[in-house]
Formats: sequence, structure tokens, C-alpha cells
Amino acid sequence: MINGAHVIIYSRDAEADRAFFRDVLGYPHVDAGRGWLTFKLPPAEVAVHPVGERESHELFLMCDDLEQTVADLTSRGVEFVSSPEDQGWGILTSIRLPGGGELGLYQPRHQTAYDL
Repeated sequence: MINGAHVIIYSRDAEADRAFFRDVLGYPHVDAGRGWLTFKLPPAEVAVHPVGERESHELFLMCDDLEQTVADLTSRGVEFVSSPEDQGWGILTSIRLPGGGELGLYQPRHQTAYDL
């Protein structure tokens, strides 16, 4: 039986992004060997969306209060790529990872599946 999922974030600066997840977000982790940290994520869900020609995958973190979460993360030095924007289904912004990538962050307004 499937008992979990493993998410991979590809990074131009993996050490900096690992430090971000460890030190800024405070996610518990294990060292899988040689400094390859694997982080425990909050409860998760997966959605399948239609796509045209270019297939891609995205990772979004979720929160109950985006305004407060943005304030907390900003006080820890996190850079936001965009201002929070109401999308109808939720309020969305993006975090700049130290390695240069982006990570979505949103407050859902839809029913969630992560605690079923």
C-alpha cells in the first residue's frame, strides 16, 4: 500500500534552499547521508489540472492566514516574489527561495483534502 509521497525541488543552490527549509521554515528533517536533508512536510494533498503542450509540476505551501504568515516570514527575511492576490479559490503569493526558485504560498478558500 502507498503510505506517502516524496517531493523533489530542483535547485541551483541546494545547500541554501535546504538551509531555508531547515532554519527559516523550521521543518523537521533527517539526513539521508552526506548532508542530503529530507524534510517532513505539513499534511498534503494533490490535484490534477489540465495542461496544454507544456507539462509541468508545482509545489504550493498552504496556510490558514496568509496575511499573518507573510508578516511572520518577512520578519525572518523571506523575500516575496509577488503581492498576495485574490484568485477566487484562494489568496496566492510566491516566496523566492535562496537558490533562485519560487515556491507558491496560498490561503485556500476551497475545501481541503489534507485532513480527510
